[in-house]
Amino acid sequence: MALQIGDQAPDFTLLNQDDIPVKLSSFRGKRLVIYFYPKDDTPGCTKEACNFRDQWSALQANGIHVVGVSKDGAGSHLKFINKYQLPFPLLTDPEPCPMASAYESYGLKKFMGREYMGMMRHTFVVDSKGNIELIYKKVKAEIMADQILNDLGLITN
Repeated sequence: MALQIGDQAPDFTLLNQDDIPVKLSSFRGKRLVIYFYPKDDTPGCTKEACNFRDQWSALQANGIHVVGVSKDGAGSHLKFINKYQLPFPLLTDPEPCPMASAYESYGLKKFMGREYMGMMRHTFVVDSKGNIELIYKKVKAEIMADQILNDLGLITN
């Protein structure tokens, strides 16, 4: 059964860019954006990360935390963070991507006629009680943070 708004967010513990474990439970009492993305330092993924960075003050002002999740390792995440001054952690979900799978964000993809297993660009907002508040399966990378703030009624375009 597909994840739906109101469902308990699947629990996770993954390592961040500094090899420090990050758990869903550590965000209890806080609103959390979890965004899944295919690969560090690629055009769409960079636009998405930079949009979260550019909206960081608005996100923080509203008590919203952000984590990005991909298959990339800690070294790749650290370079990506440093290159673009990203103020939030990036988590490593190594294949077979248990966290992304739990969030229905890892699966069969097609590119130029080739099929492969990969990370999908999906975003979830988890409320302070650990329930899924918003789900984005059709993500516009360059405005994802703006859209979340708008959909939560925190800013208007």
